[in-house]
Amino acid sequence: METAILKAAIAVLTISLTGCGNAKDESAVNQTETTSLTTQEIKIETETSAISAAETLTEAFTAPETQTNATETTENENIVKKSFSNYTIAIDAGHQSHGNSAQEPIGPGASETKAKVTGGTSGKASGLDEYELNLIISLKLKKLLEEKGYNVIMTRETNDVDISNSERAAIANSANANAFVRIHANGSDDPAVNGAMTICQTPSNPYNGYLYDESYSLAENILNSLTEETGAYREKIWETDTMSGINWATVPTTIVEVGYMSNREEDLKLANEEYQDKVALGIMKGIEKYLQVNE
Repeated sequence: METAILKAAIAVLTISLTGCGNAKDESAVNQTETTSLTTQEIKIETETSAISAAETLTEAFTAPETQTNATETTENENIVKKSFSNYTIAIDAGHQSHGNSAQEPIGPGASETKAKVTGGTSGKASGLDEYELNLIISLKLKKLLEEKGYNVIMTRETNDVDISNSERAAIANSANANAFVRIHANGSDDPAVNGAMTICQTPSNPYNGYLYDESYSLAENILNSLTEETGAYREKIWETDTMSGINWATVPTTIVEVGYMSNREEDLKLANEEYQDKVALGIMKGIEKYLQVNE
């Protein structure tokens, strides 16, 4: 298209300039110096007209093409958003402002019990409570996913709630979520320990071992993307059947431990908004990679 426009413009310019050259030759023979000056003025005006005509011709061909491309881009974006809306992502901001020490089974039909929910750890340097950090990152993740068209379900959007781990899993189950992502931060007695990890069940989990492959894939993709985006140390994928919030789930689930609040350097990073944005973006990229692999 651009080549055709250029050829048409050159043709118009060539014809106009040729005509100007002929007019100049005839004037040199038959007219005075004053008339020659007039001819030069006519030539300049004609050349200007020819260039303007070429530019007009170019715009006439280019404008519709630009409008078409813009329309196609908008339509493609809408198609992508519609396809994303077919996916539901459940996000659990781990813990809450006040724990609930009442007991609940660690899985369906289990005799072993654990506290329904705890308050979590806190930053040794920042003073930020884990339940606050978890919600900050979860809301950022929610925003990123919704902007791309995903359907997002939150287990909580405030800190002052009382929702047990089994109840949080039930929210994801009821939504038939394609992925249940539980946001947490870690703590250790060793202040030197740092890095991110993810958690999923084992293949022999008595409650939902059939979800192991999908949950492991979710955990792996999120951990890889999270550490790539933030530069955090990649600790491990911990396979365990001791987590109530995983055991009660009937959809692919992982816990994301975004870093150690017991490590001064990592704690201060986690309290920084720019770093929180990177954490949320890394998790989102991991979710998308998981969906691509498992669709």
